[in-house]
Amino acid sequence: MRNYNVLKIAPAFLLLGSMLHAQQTTDTAKKETEIEQVVLIGYGKQKKEDLTGSISSITSKDFNGGSTSADQLIIGKAPGVTVTGNGGNPGSGATIRIRGGASLTASNDPLIVIDGIPMDFGGISGASNALALINPNDIESFDVLKDASAAAIYGNRASNGVILITTKKGSAGKLKVNFSSVASVSTKMANQSVLSADEFREYVKQNATQQKYINMLGTANTNWQDEIYQAAWGTDNNISLSGGIKKLPYRLSIGYTEQNGIVKTNEFRRTSVGLNLTPKFFDNHLSVNANIKGSMTENRFNDGGVVRAAQQFDPSQSIYDYSEKGNRVRNYWEWYLPTSDGVFTDAMNVNGTLNPLGLLYGKRDVSTVFRAIGGLQLDYKLHFLPDLHFNVNAGYDYQKGNGAVTQFPNYAGVVRSGDISSRRDYQETKSNTLLETYLNYVKEISAIDTKVDVMAGYSYQAFNTKKPTATTFYGNLEKPLVPSNVVNDDLVMLSFYGRGIFTIADKYILTGSIRRDGTSRFYNGTDDTSNMWGTFAAASGAWKIKNEAFLKDSNLFSDLKLRGGWGQTGNAEIGDYYNSFASYNVSNPGASYGFAEQFYLMYRPTQYNDQLTWETTETVNAGLDFGFWNNRITGSIDWFQKDTKKLQAYIDIPAGEFSNRNYKNVGTLKTDGIEFLINVNPIKTQDFTWDFSFNVAHYNPTVKHFDDVAEGYFISTGDITGGVGNQVQAHAVGYTPFSFKVYQQAYDINGKPLEGVYVDRNGDGRTDVNDKYYYKSTTPDATFGFSTKFKYKNWDLSTSVRAVLGNYVYNNAASNSNVLSVTSNDFMQNLSTTSAEYGFKNVQFWSDIFVEDASFFRMDNLTLGYDFGDVFNKGSKIRVYGMAQNVFVITDYNGVDPEIFGNIDNGFYQRPKIYSLGLNFQF
Repeated sequence: MRNYNVLKIAPAFLLLGSMLHAQQTTDTAKKETEIEQVVLIGYGKQKKEDLTGSISSITSKDFNGGSTSADQLIIGKAPGVTVTGNGGNPGSGATIRIRGGASLTASNDPLIVIDGIPMDFGGISGASNALALINPNDIESFDVLKDASAAAIYGNRASNGVILITTKKGSAGKLKVNFSSVASVSTKMANQSVLSADEFREYVKQNATQQKYINMLGTANTNWQDEIYQAAWGTDNNISLSGGIKKLPYRLSIGYTEQNGIVKTNEFRRTSVGLNLTPKFFDNHLSVNANIKGSMTENRFNDGGVVRAAQQFDPSQSIYDYSEKGNRVRNYWEWYLPTSDGVFTDAMNVNGTLNPLGLLYGKRDVSTVFRAIGGLQLDYKLHFLPDLHFNVNAGYDYQKGNGAVTQFPNYAGVVRSGDISSRRDYQETKSNTLLETYLNYVKEISAIDTKVDVMAGYSYQAFNTKKPTATTFYGNLEKPLVPSNVVNDDLVMLSFYGRGIFTIADKYILTGSIRRDGTSRFYNGTDDTSNMWGTFAAASGAWKIKNEAFLKDSNLFSDLKLRGGWGQTGNAEIGDYYNSFASYNVSNPGASYGFAEQFYLMYRPTQYNDQLTWETTETVNAGLDFGFWNNRITGSIDWFQKDTKKLQAYIDIPAGEFSNRNYKNVGTLKTDGIEFLINVNPIKTQDFTWDFSFNVAHYNPTVKHFDDVAEGYFISTGDITGGVGNQVQAHAVGYTPFSFKVYQQAYDINGKPLEGVYVDRNGDGRTDVNDKYYYKSTTPDATFGFSTKFKYKNWDLSTSVRAVLGNYVYNNAASNSNVLSVTSNDFMQNLSTTSAEYGFKNVQFWSDIFVEDASFFRMDNLTLGYDFGDVFNKGSKIRVYGMAQNVFVITDYNGVDPEIFGNIDNGFYQRPKIYSLGLNFQF
């Protein structure tokens, strides 16, 4: 493990500080006053300077531009918050991890709260990312609750942190119109390095064991990766109207996004509308926040295996085959199965051996997803006791996904019925109903120089998921319909919570919270409800050292605060809604029974565990917030430790139950880490300003214990392509979760890897599965984020970059290609240049040679803009800009993209380079 000491940069910042102090004499004489930054803390808000927990706040001025999904706005902006894109297909979104997560096989996703409504953790059929259904242009800020003392107020689902998203609101005054338009073109980063057609022919001639393989070579020179990729255009247009009609502030927004994928046939379109009303009544005693957001997204997905197919398909073959044989598969060149007499019959349906263009155009996979989120928040300041507020928060989130997968006849690998297309329709609806009420009392007690802020409340939230029976239509009414299970699931959560914040002499702040949660997920069918309920408490404090007499008049320090906190949070997100009580489900279609001429689905018992209960994460956090020279330098340092107990996992169980696997509470996980953030404004004059921000984080999770298992027990994970059920990762006691479990490769004296020869690590004289070891993991040694912005008169230039050190990726694209895969069976496939260099004759899936260092340095964004200022009248302006995204990546990784969630590269849809021109118009 590498060590990164952020304190080594302190001398540089001391030098920078002296520059800033000297420059202050050139600034305007009057002292600038900044608006106090307010941060959401869950069921309330607090001045940033008074926070006792670890919270990162990212506002719209900090967002990454050109994002089609909300999660992309904050990439690299907060220490300890990693946002990893799920792929380059538009609308795919990203996976967010806060301090590495706190679980093994349960969800590690943070709780997302949009305008006070906690979201469902799961997605919806037809959408690859639920957050892509929200228009990023409507978002005002993200507040990330990272430690338990901050997140415990959301106890039941807060073990992996909480992200509070606030959307933009209107303000009283005259009408303001904002219009933005962006046009973009996306291109691929690079191709996976595989053999060219000539290299492939030479390789086969040198390694083929039979003449027939040489005879199978073609004469073409086809770059299949070039054939599936395209330059893809996109556009994003938004208009918003805000202002106030009498005492009714409003904001209305409409947006349209269209983005084609860099892989052909991949499309994404989103139409969105949002309305926010924030009136006040009864002499401002009643504040209302009513909002509704709606969106419709339309997707066309391509075949998930087409990238891998383009990497593997024989480059010596032509794209098209116009022979009689080729006419049967729409004139695409395909491999065929030979019969015993050598006559070719049907095209092969073997994963990775089908013509990539045939895969793209032989199937149409489309979906339409509707989503509407409505919320009503009432804050009533009692007339007879104005320090007491009564709050009501009601919300409803509705999603409906429809889709159809059509496979056209006469394409290779497609199940056909004459000339009739096969089509599978699917549908899913999800609803999320919320009702919360709480009392909030805020009072300055001058007698003891203390501000008291206490609240107590109740929450009811219900989720429902419905999946009507999906049916396969063949276009022939005489064909039997294929039935499937009907899903109608319900989940209910009840909560009681309270919090107290006490600010003494504006120097010492004490915060305590408690939440009691119940969930139907752990109902076991008996009167014993102990597993259904969990209690989550937290306590934290802060010392505002800057407000002490010995620093109050300091010109050096503008902020200095010491924080410390402890708290507990929970996690129940594993499996489905009914893991804990005995029930029966309809069997799968393949398990139907035939009587006479009719097939019937049977009921069967489901696997359950009536002892299943919450994961509980206990977190300790200590932090220091600082500011120098009128906050020209600000930042924070945090140390934390998380201990997760009663880890939930889906594990193998002894024979005798309904299944060989079940959900269990199995053990403990410990994570400790450190985070550092600094924001600097080195230059601030009338014509020229320069700001930059830098953050770094390091954390180290370790599995500490498993319950009731034999020594050496591990939970296998990390699926790879090649073979059936092969996995290369594991969770084991004493090691980092998702460690690669592989053999240590042996080499000859020249450093060339020896095929099938591995180090005998246990020294028993033979090499077997007992010699596999835990080597690296998905957890990097350190993550870094840096962003900067220069502004000279009307020009602005900004960029954001990231680095990840100690990032390791299993190169499945290389491990799954070898001599055997090139010349075996009745077809041939290409192989990576890495595999050709190693020269393995057979697959070596478990060699650590394929676990590659994928550390990287990436420029995410580079933007140059010009602001024309007051064009028509005061307050109106036009800004034009050019932007490049995913500008470059520096890495030693042999694949195309080193940043892959899960760290297994088996045909990853690479992130595109995006070049955009944009216009913002306000009047």
